[in-house]
Amino acid sequence: MKHMIKEIAILGSLLIFILTACSGSVSDSSTPSKVVEAYLTSLVNKDSSSLSTLSCSDWEASALMELDSLQAVEVRLEGLTCKDAGPSGEFSFVNCHGNIVATYNGEDQNIDLSNRNYRVVNQDGEFLVCGYQ
Repeated sequence: MKHMIKEIAILGSLLIFILTACSGSVSDSSTPSKVVEAYLTSLVNKDSSSLSTLSCSDWEASALMELDSLQAVEVRLEGLTCKDAGPSGEFSFVNCHGNIVATYNGEDQNIDLSNRNYRVVNQDGEFLVCGYQ
């Protein structure tokens, strides 16, 4: 009986460790740039759940449509760096450098991320991507 209790305790501890590691926040939401990096990572990982969590409610449908457009291709991020570009009204803007590389039939197409300024809004204490310009 003592042996069984010890095994249950070890398995319970292991399960708690795994759940704690996996259930952490979707991203480091401490800055707008960190949220945009997590958003882009979710996009190329085709993780609709995380993408939704990182999007404001006004942008969520557009984010998921963007994700749908990548379903038929392999995608990856290359050279991603994002920096906060400052606030403007209710939004903070983030500029990123690097590329989303989409591969279809062995051909790469680069999507230059520096052509967009991501809009990030603070909703209930969390930064969320809310589009780009």
